[in-house]
Amino acid sequence: MRLRRLPLLAATVAALALSAAAAARADIVIAINKSAQQMIVTVDGDPRYVWPVSTGAFGYDTPSGQFKPFRMEIDHFSREWDDAPMPHSIFFTQQGHAIHGSGHVKAIGTPASHGCVRLEPRNASILFSLVKQQHMSNTRVVLTGEIPSATELAARQDSADDDAAAAPVRRARKSRASRDYDDGARSFYYYRERPYYVRRSYGMPFPFGW
Repeated sequence: MRLRRLPLLAATVAALALSAAAAARADIVIAINKSAQQMIVTVDGDPRYVWPVSTGAFGYDTPSGQFKPFRMEIDHFSREWDDAPMPHSIFFTQQGHAIHGSGHVKAIGTPASHGCVRLEPRNASILFSLVKQQHMSNTRVVLTGEIPSATELAARQDSADDDAAAAPVRRARKSRASRDYDDGARSFYYYRERPYYVRRSYGMPFPFGW
């Protein structure tokens, strides 16, 4: 009886092992929006990373559609473009389009490549490791959108510059607001970066230390 049960036990163990392996693998979707020059990486439907990218410039548009990665190379050099380094390459078309790291980090966020999808080197390394861990067979690359026009890019840059200029003011306001309080007897507040308090009996502001 024990000998007869051994094949059944072995089959059960093998089935459980296969089930556990399948459950451990995650579905990865690498969604790239050319209009926004942005990549969103989801794992089992949950957004994991949001990164800026550089897709193909005018005349070198990155193809739209859904693709399966089929080759990965940790150190690749472009034969077409003067042996340009393409670290952590994930190839997704037979024409040579790949997601890879790029040293031209200042151009990230604008369409600047010859058709590939460029990432900042650290982000490319993270993505490469994730796909390697979960396997290319469980990964999809989805490209949508169109190359943004020069006018759109200029408008985005102006908006980014405005946000950068306003950031210190927002931080100062938030910092001041977090320090203001009212204890019922006197109110503390900040004006022109100097701390003041108002005594309820006087109703007049005085700087700290005065």
